[in-house]
Amino acid sequence: MKKKLVSALLMMTMLVSAVVFTGCSGGDENAESGDKATEGEITVYTALEDEQVSTYLEDFNEQYPDITVNIVRESTGIITARLLAEKDNPQADVVWGTAASSMMVLDDQGGLEPYAPEGVDRILPEFKSDKEVPTWVGIDAWETAIVVNTEEAEKLGLPEITSYQDLLDPAFEGHIVMSNPNSSGTGFLTVSAILQLMGEDEGWNYLDELDKNIAMYTHSGSKPAKMAASGECAVGISFGYAGLSQQEDGAPVEVIFPEEGSGWDLEANALIKKDEINPAAYTFLDWAISDSAMAMYKENYPIITTNDVGEYEGYEGNPLDQLIENDFSWAASNRENILNTWMEKYDAKSEPEEE
Repeated sequence: MKKKLVSALLMMTMLVSAVVFTGCSGGDENAESGDKATEGEITVYTALEDEQVSTYLEDFNEQYPDITVNIVRESTGIITARLLAEKDNPQADVVWGTAASSMMVLDDQGGLEPYAPEGVDRILPEFKSDKEVPTWVGIDAWETAIVVNTEEAEKLGLPEITSYQDLLDPAFEGHIVMSNPNSSGTGFLTVSAILQLMGEDEGWNYLDELDKNIAMYTHSGSKPAKMAASGECAVGISFGYAGLSQQEDGAPVEVIFPEEGSGWDLEANALIKKDEINPAAYTFLDWAISDSAMAMYKENYPIITTNDVGEYEGYEGNPLDQLIENDFSWAASNRENILNTWMEKYDAKSEPEEE
């Protein structure tokens, strides 16, 4: 499986290496040297969970008390759309913990500035852009998981779940919540995995049948796990950390990794391309792959990009074995078509946009 994982990731980096930048900004020279600062103010866009952001930043603030970090936290799809919309007038200095597949889209449009953070040599080649000076650097991986409220499932007499196919049982009608791939990176990696595992025609047929059992599509990848934990639904299609953290907090949930394998993506960091790079952004990106930061990531995710597998409770065996052989090149090139097709078919059940 490890060989398959490396092969899949190499496909992703090959796509990135195929991108050719046109032109250059005034920040290129600094991006290689890292003209850093220990004071200032930066804006950081992230798709990390709120509780993760606050915990992680405690460490940064201890080390750099004179750098103010303004966080903009949204789901992956919203962060991606915002970054693309702002590409010609960027507001963010740094992207932190957002899907590598999204970073590839932004990189393809020339929105990222090359920068090699301090310690980047520790990051395995398949987990970062393979340009001479990387445009993005991965920190950890997250994967599809099915979160079941055991009390609700027993009350409703729902059958056991071990696979994606089990979710098609008519007994689950109205009891499943899943995230919308147009706004959620978790939603996209799950839909992409189903299409890859089953083939496109059979995959869309499967999603048609699954839709019959879906009560709602949420805009957040973690919300289905939280809804299952609170009993708002019996089953949430979410990701591992989201379910296991609810379990750790005492919620009556079981976290199931489907036997066919889990879709997955990397959480990655990047420097936004701007006419003038904020020196404190270099400092933040150095810290974001430091030993102290990696140790915190490992507490939540068993797969981090320094090849140091964590020991997060709830995973059986080697978590790498759960990951499908993900064709990132196919997913990236078909992303727009997948999202448009999904919208046409299933968007009627999406939760309303917040005003």
